[in-house]
Amino acid sequence: MIRSFLAIELPKPILRKIEEVEADLKSAHADVRWVNPEKIHLTLKFFGNIEESRIDSIFKSIEEPVRNIPPFSLKVQGIGAFPSMKSPRVIWMGLVNGSQILISLQKEIETPLEKIGFQSEDRPFHPHLTLGRVKSSRGKDDLVGRMEKHKEGEFGDFQVERVILFKSDLKPSGPIYTPLGELGLGGR
Repeated sequence: MIRSFLAIELPKPILRKIEEVEADLKSAHADVRWVNPEKIHLTLKFFGNIEESRIDSIFKSIEEPVRNIPPFSLKVQGIGAFPSMKSPRVIWMGLVNGSQILISLQKEIETPLEKIGFQSEDRPFHPHLTLGRVKSSRGKDDLVGRMEKHKEGEFGDFQVERVILFKSDLKPSGPIYTPLGELGLGGR
């Protein structure tokens, strides 16, 4: 069994911006489990533990919807939190200018994946990049103040050209992501 997910990889300049913002937010010394910027990606579908033999059927089922969507641009902008900025549990960066295409891509791959036995998500897809998870209220006010400072920040844009199926090995030092294969948007 392998733990796996389908995602879009972020380019290095975006990851460097995320690292800078995380450094500022970390200086609040809040009780947050931060995601290593090198491990941040845009998840389209989390599969959980699957048999390795299912990898081919995953690729075959999403090949057409991925081919039907041409490459597009996404902008990383703004910081927010679920459920809200006042009571953050999950801290995220937003995605705009292309997020509708991204939502459409995610929706288009759900249907064929459901046909091969992967349950569709119950919640609507909200494109975002998770920066960290708040564990307690320690340092929350300073953290929220720092988040407010970046609320409208622009962190760069990039071209989405492919989706990647990753294997995730959970280690005490953090997860290790290994690409298992990829599909190019627009048939690339």
